[in-house]
Amino acid sequence: MTQVRNTSAGTSQGRGTRRNSWRVVDIVVAAVLAAVCAVIFWMWSNLLYPLVSASAVAYPPSGGLVAGGWLVAGTLGALIIRRPGAALFCELLAAVLEGFLGTHFGWTVVISGLIQGLGVELVFLLTRYRRFGLLTATVAGAVSGLFLAVGENLMYNYEWATDQKLVYAVFTTLSGAVIAGALMWFVMRALQATGVLGALASGAARRR
Repeated sequence: MTQVRNTSAGTSQGRGTRRNSWRVVDIVVAAVLAAVCAVIFWMWSNLLYPLVSASAVAYPPSGGLVAGGWLVAGTLGALIIRRPGAALFCELLAAVLEGFLGTHFGWTVVISGLIQGLGVELVFLLTRYRRFGLLTATVAGAVSGLFLAVGENLMYNYEWATDQKLVYAVFTTLSGAVIAGALMWFVMRALQATGVLGALASGAARRR
C-alpha cells in the first residue's frame, strides 16, 4: 500500500509540474499577446489618454476610470496561458514594446508594467494557478488597478492631495476590475469558443 501511495503521489506531482511548465507554444502565444496588447497600450496612451486628460481637467483623479486599458495584457495572458509568470511576462513585455513604439510617458511604462503585472500575478498565485473563473479574473484586474494607482501616485501624482490619490485608487481599481478583469474573461471565453486556444491550457479546460 505504501508503494502504491508513493506512486500515486509521484504521479500527482508530475502532473502538477507538467501543468505549470512552460512550453514553446506558451511562450510564442504569450509573446504575440504581448505584442497585440502593446499596440492597445500605445493607442490608449496616445489617442485616448489625451482626450481623457483634457476632459478630466476639472477633477484629475477621474482619469483613473480608463486605467484598465493598460492592464489587459496581464489578465488576458494569465487567463489564456495559465502558467506561473504568464501575467507578469505579458504585462511587462507589452510595456517594453509600448516603450519602443513611443509614448509621452517614456520608459517609465516599463516600471508600470512590472508593478501592474505583479498585481495580477499575485492573485493567480494565491489560487495556485488553479482558478481562472470570472471572479478570479475580476479580482486580478482590480488588484492590478490598485497596484497601478500606487505606482502612479508615487511617480506622477505626488503633488495631489491625499484624498485625490485615494479617489484615483478607487477609480483605477474599479476600471481594472471591469476592463482588465471581467471584460478580458469574456474575451478569453470568446476565443475559447472559436477553438484557436486548442493547443493551450485554456483550450484544454474548455474541452473538459
